[in-house]
Amino acid sequence: MSSVFDEAVDWLTTSAHWHGEEGVPHRLFQHLGYTTLTVAIAAVVALPVGLWIGHTGRLRGLAVLVSGALRALPTLGLLTLVVLWQGIGLTAPIIALVVLAIPPLLAGAYAGLEAIDRRTIDAARAVGMTEWQVLTKVEIPLAAGLIVGGLRSAVLQVVATATIAAYIGLGGLGRYIIDGVAIRDYPQTLSGSLVVVVLALALDAVFAAVQRLAPRA
Repeated sequence: MSSVFDEAVDWLTTSAHWHGEEGVPHRLFQHLGYTTLTVAIAAVVALPVGLWIGHTGRLRGLAVLVSGALRALPTLGLLTLVVLWQGIGLTAPIIALVVLAIPPLLAGAYAGLEAIDRRTIDAARAVGMTEWQVLTKVEIPLAAGLIVGGLRSAVLQVVATATIAAYIGLGGLGRYIIDGVAIRDYPQTLSGSLVVVVLALALDAVFAAVQRLAPRA
């Protein structure tokens, strides 16, 4: 009697599952699309705030408090709440995932700037740099490693959690998991989970390489 793992391998190696709108490549691109959109929105919100906090040292305690509170929110519960507010559509999962992505991006930005030796900042100001020049030419380049680390964490969390989009009928790799559970097609469920894991590991490897190349404070 074959195990569910053997059946999952058979599912993944069946050519029919790699073509069309229900195929793995299409679902994979949908999943990456949700992830990219979410992280981009979260970065627009979190990075400027994090850089300002790290540069000025103001409101750090509030940022830590807000980040902790956002991390504590259950994503599925938040998704359900937003669906009741906005209705079925792409808006609900994107909002829920943006909330998930903001804390690591925010923390990476302000922690990166805080890690820089203050003498380096003082030297930059001493040679006549403006505050904007200090931020863009000294602090951000030196903090790039931790900023990328925050981005890496946000991307991995969103990739893993974006499967919830399927919970309200949208696409992505979560379709295999949700639909598989609904019809008790466990090889399909396991196959979808394995694809998500491989995607997360691949993205983690890419960001790890970028992070190693980034300057360090």
